[in-house]
Amino acid sequence: MAISSLFVANRGEIAVRVIRAARELGIRTVQAVSAADRDMLAARMADAVVEIGPAHARKSYLDIDAVLAGARASGADAVHPGYGFLSENADFAERVEAAGLVFVGPKAETIRAMGDKATARAMAAAAGVPTVPGSEGRVDGVEEARRVAREIGYPVMIKASAGGGGRGIRVAESPSELETLIPQASAEALAAFGDGGLYLERFVAEARHVEVQILGDGERAIHVYERECSLQRRRQKVWEEAPAACLGPEAREALCASAVRLAESVGYRGAGTLEYLYDARTGEFFFIEMNTRIQVEHPISEMVTGIDLVREMIRVCGGAPLAYRQEDVRLSGHAIEVRINAEDPANAFMPAPGVVSALAVPGGMGVRFDTMLYPGYAVPPFYDSLLGKLVVWDETRAGALKRLARALGELRVDGITTTAALHQALAADPSVAAGDFHTRWLEGWLDANPLAPPTPRNG
Repeated sequence: MAISSLFVANRGEIAVRVIRAARELGIRTVQAVSAADRDMLAARMADAVVEIGPAHARKSYLDIDAVLAGARASGADAVHPGYGFLSENADFAERVEAAGLVFVGPKAETIRAMGDKATARAMAAAAGVPTVPGSEGRVDGVEEARRVAREIGYPVMIKASAGGGGRGIRVAESPSELETLIPQASAEALAAFGDGGLYLERFVAEARHVEVQILGDGERAIHVYERECSLQRRRQKVWEEAPAACLGPEAREALCASAVRLAESVGYRGAGTLEYLYDARTGEFFFIEMNTRIQVEHPISEMVTGIDLVREMIRVCGGAPLAYRQEDVRLSGHAIEVRINAEDPANAFMPAPGVVSALAVPGGMGVRFDTMLYPGYAVPPFYDSLLGKLVVWDETRAGALKRLARALGELRVDGITTTAALHQALAADPSVAAGDFHTRWLEGWLDANPLAPPTPRNG
C-alpha cells in the first residue's frame, strides 16, 4: 500500500530528516513526542503531534504500547522508527504490522535473525560472506569459550549476541583474562539488552571499520557503496567518511558485492548497513554485524551518490519496487561527517545539555548540517547527546578535509559545549590527513592531545 500518513516514532535530528523526506513524497507526518520534547524542531515541522508519555524514554519512545496507541490515534498508516529506540526491535515491528500499519523497515523476522549477531554470522557464512574466525554461535559457559579461544587463538573478542553500541564487549589476551571477562561481558549484555548471550571472535589488531549501505525492496537489493567509521571513542563512532579511502577498487567491489548477496539472501526491505572489519595489512575483510535500520551516518552515502536513502526506504516499504538498478549508482567525490554532540571533550566528554542562545549554521558549496537545533531550544538531558551532523563533500578527500575545517570554523552553537573543537583538531592532524588510523587510534590520540576547555560564549 502507498503510504499517505507517517507516524515518526523517534526524536531529534533523525525525526527532522524523516519529516523532510516524507513531505517531498506528499505524505502527511505525525510526530511522536515525550513530555520533554513538545518544543523540539520536528514537532514544529510535523503536520500533527501526539504526546506518547513522560520524559523518560522507557515510558515514551521505548514503550511499545504507548507508541502504538499514539500511531493508531493519529490516523497514520505507517510508522518510521528512525534509529535507536525501537528501530531494531523485532517485537515492535511485528506489532506495528499486526495493527495494520506499515513498518518502515525490514520484516520482523529479518530484524530478529540479523539482530542476533551469532545467527547473523551463520547467515553471512551461508551466503558466502567472510566472517571473523570465531564461535559458530553462542558459547555456552566459560569452558566452551576456552575451547573456542584455543582454536582461534588469542587475543579474542568477547561480544554480546544481542548487542550494539559497543556494549557487552571485552578483549581477552589469555585464558585467565577470558575467565574473568566472560561473566562481566554477560552481565553487561544482560543489563543493556535483556540477553546475556555471548560469542567469540578473533581480535583483529589495528582493524579498519568499513560498512556497506544497502537498499532492498524484499526481493532485490543494491549497495550504495561503503563508508569508513574507524575514528571511534569507546567503540562509538565520532567521524565517518565515504568512500573508504583504505580500499582499492577490487576490495571495494568484493566487499559491496558480498553485502548485496547477504541482503538478498534474507529478503531485505528498506535501508540497512552491513558492518565489516578490514585488515589493511592482509587485504582481508570480515562481516561482523548488520544494522537493520537507517544509520546516523547515512548522509555521506547520499552525498557521494545523490540517492535520498530515507525517501527511498519510505517508498519501498510502502510497496514500491526499488527505483534504482546497481548500474544506476555512481560514486562521485568524497564526503565526511562529524557528529556534533552536547559533550565537553576537554572534560572526559561529560554531557553538556543547555539552552541554545545563538546558532550559526555553516553553508556554501558541498556543506550540509542535519540538526534539530534552533535559537532558544533547550536541549533536554534525558536522551542521546547528538545535536547534529556536519557533512561536507568535495571532489577529493583532501578537498573535503579543507572544506570541513572551513565549515567547522563557521559553526556556532552558543550556550552549549559541543564536540566541534575535537573535530577541528582532528581535521588538522597529519595522521588523519594521511588516512593513517584504525579503530583504536582515536583513544590514544586523545590521551596524547588533551583539548583545552572551550571559551564560554552566550550570544
